[in-house]
Amino acid sequence: MTDISSKYDNAPELQSLGLGKQTTYDSSFDAKLLQGVPRSLNRDGLNLTESLPFHGTDLWTGYELSWLNAKGKPVVAMANFSVPFDSDNLVESKSFKLYLNSLNQHKFNDSVDVQTQLIKDLSLCANGKVSVELVLAKDFGQQTIVAPQGHNIDELDIVIDNYHFSNKYLIGSVEEKSQVIEEKLHSNLLKSNCLITNQPDWGTVEIHYVGPRINREALLRYLISFRQHNEFHEQCVERIFCDLMAFCQCKKLSVYARYTRRGGLDINPFRSNFSQAPINQRQARQ
Repeated sequence: MTDISSKYDNAPELQSLGLGKQTTYDSSFDAKLLQGVPRSLNRDGLNLTESLPFHGTDLWTGYELSWLNAKGKPVVAMANFSVPFDSDNLVESKSFKLYLNSLNQHKFNDSVDVQTQLIKDLSLCANGKVSVELVLAKDFGQQTIVAPQGHNIDELDIVIDNYHFSNKYLIGSVEEKSQVIEEKLHSNLLKSNCLITNQPDWGTVEIHYVGPRINREALLRYLISFRQHNEFHEQCVERIFCDLMAFCQCKKLSVYARYTRRGGLDINPFRSNFSQAPINQRQARQ
């Protein structure tokens, strides 16, 4: 079976990205380091029109944020970023890391100026209103670790012999006349690969739905089938959402994936047609 990600091979939107190319690290602040990828690149293939079937946000956590104060003394902080689901672009992660690193030797009067600069530059890149919350070093100890919500389906004793993506695992995964229930499930076995570099992306996915009961074995096989699949984090979550809506007759659905960090950033996309976006709180593996 042809991997869906092959449709990206000659996409002109990806040709200019620095991802997967040798990079020179410059200590000068440069907002032009940020690069966006049109969300339409993935959504067109999912037949998503302007009237999207979900709302949500891409929650990012920056663990390696630093700048200089007005006297040249380094300041360190963490940051929570929220990129809206309806922005024209997602923010490409390598460019995001390079951009944040370019702040390291740049002077700012205070943290408010840093926050203002981040909001301005990221909103321009995403072509949408990005929100930024800074967590200063004095507040690091207040950060909490939370557990995934719902029942873990990873202990199911199943045989897996195919690791190519397929949504066919979801065919017949609900009974036609089954009772409508509300259920929360999660799996730590989500793994996909970077669209450009093929580097592994590890994540935990939480699924909250109202609808006929989903067969858990079918769902786990489907999630494991992402193991050799190449797409960005945000694209994988939207694909999961669309497939569950199409095959599992969900009346209400939320899909939330929390990926492990790389280069000081984690990406946590959330898509839902009934729940509000969660607070950005990291899990133990992050």
